[in-house]
Formats: sequence, C-alpha cells, structure tokens
Amino acid sequence: MRINISRKNIKNSFVEKIIEISGQNLLHCYQCGKCSAGCPAVSEMDILPNQIIRFAQLGLKEELLKSKSIWICASCMTCNARCPKGINIAEVIEAIRLILLRKREDHVQIEKLSDDEKTEVPPIALVSNFRKFTS
Repeated sequence: MRINISRKNIKNSFVEKIIEISGQNLLHCYQCGKCSAGCPAVSEMDILPNQIIRFAQLGLKEELLKSKSIWICASCMTCNARCPKGINIAEVIEAIRLILLRKREDHVQIEKLSDDEKTEVPPIALVSNFRKFTS
C-alpha cells in the first residue's frame, strides 16, 4: 500500500472530526502496540488498533473508512485498559464508524441480504441496524 503523507493530510477536517467526536488526543499515542497485543479481535482485522490511531494521526481518511477493522471492533475496551497513555482507542474507532453512519453508510446493508440470510441474523441485530438511521 502506498501512502501519501503530507501536512495537508494531518491537519484536515476528518482528523479534527475524529478528535471532536472521540474526545481523544491522537498525538498522545507513541505506537507501543499494547492495544493491538491485547485485542481479542485482532486476528480478524486488516488494520490493527495501534495502526488505526496512526492512520488517524496521519489523516489517512480513505484507508480508515474502507477498513473492515472499524466494524470488527466490539468496543470491549481492552485496548483502553492497556494503553499506557490513557487513550480511549475504542472511542476513536467508534468515532470513525459514526462518521460513516452520519453519511448513511454502513457495513451491513439489510436490503441486500437474501431472505435466507435474514433468517440467520439475530433479530436484535436487524433492529439495531435499522435504528442507526432513525432519530
């Protein structure tokens, strides 16, 4: 993957929105990797939790918004507990999800599921998916 790093990427509205929603200072992270080492879902992620923070620090919007990791995170808060700098990493990941949801984009699109697939999904998951877009 080729990444273009520039001052424009780092100081942009996407990074500011993540900071605003999450309430976290992304620059406190020094990439120790303890969050990734303790994450129970890391084996399914394409970008590790510490890499999500680094990508956010660098303003790599497209890479983060296309990542499956932001949807795999279960918000178990293990990463938060392990962070020596007190960064609430789960809140940063949730902020990235919220940015997509506010644009009415979601990982699961119920209307594209077949009837058979819908019968296998727990009803609460379907209700939860619909509720994301109503307020």
